[in-house]
Amino acid sequence: MALARAESGVGATVSAFWSQVHPVFMLPPLAASLFGAILTTHFTPSLAILHVVAIFAAVYTAHLKDGYVDFHVRGEDDDHPLSEHGCRVGLAASTATFALCCLLLFVLVGWMAVALTLPTWVIAYHHAPQLDTNPLTATTGYPLGIALSILGGFSVQSGTIAAVPLGFALVFLVLLSGIKVIDDAQDYDYDRSIDKRTVAVTLGPQRAYTVAYGLMVAALLVVVAFAAARVFPPTAVLAAVAFAAVALVARRATPDIATMLLIRGSYVFLAVLVAAVWFEPLAALV
Repeated sequence: MALARAESGVGATVSAFWSQVHPVFMLPPLAASLFGAILTTHFTPSLAILHVVAIFAAVYTAHLKDGYVDFHVRGEDDDHPLSEHGCRVGLAASTATFALCCLLLFVLVGWMAVALTLPTWVIAYHHAPQLDTNPLTATTGYPLGIALSILGGFSVQSGTIAAVPLGFALVFLVLLSGIKVIDDAQDYDYDRSIDKRTVAVTLGPQRAYTVAYGLMVAALLVVVAFAAARVFPPTAVLAAVAFAAVALVARRATPDIATMLLIRGSYVFLAVLVAAVWFEPLAALV
């Protein structure tokens, strides 16, 4: 049975599977895993890579399953590069890769690392058609995956968990949930026509924007509070300032432009936090 829908051959099949790699949405979970790893005092590259591969497999599963459901099950998409059989083969391969990574993590690190990594695949596989129809789970699924990536990346290195990664996980869960509400608002008319209950459909666009920016403000206030309490490095406040500047511009933009700005603002937010954590030991020597 053919794996690609449009063409046959090895090149077409590889291209079809590669089309399910979406860097804009895949890079943040992978970066979150590495961010969690550098929060520890001892960094083992091989373990970090193993966890990154597990997270990649989970996110790939999400994209593959989402495309499969939207095209082959719901008929919402106009096209999809993989056949139904190809989607199932891809899901089997990504799931097997994830399972192998979890097995290795259990052997090399312990049960906690697996306990914090396994839910990422559960969220990914069940995003469509189960979790994406409820306003709460449709909004928090991806942000929760990011939060778990941070916690898992830390636990893989340390074998435990601590207040700092928990704090950062909370911040990203709340911040990215706000961005996701704005992202979903782009599809308000279509989602409403098919009774897909996003926050925008449930509350209306204007109330959804209020909720979204309220969540983002709350996340930035948490960063400032944790920095003041010395849970986060003091320079973490710069990340909040940088993202706040982006959010102020996005507030006046259309949902599609706002989403683009806020997603890229979250990259800047993460980058500044990485710098704050990475250079904190050096600051202590000055």
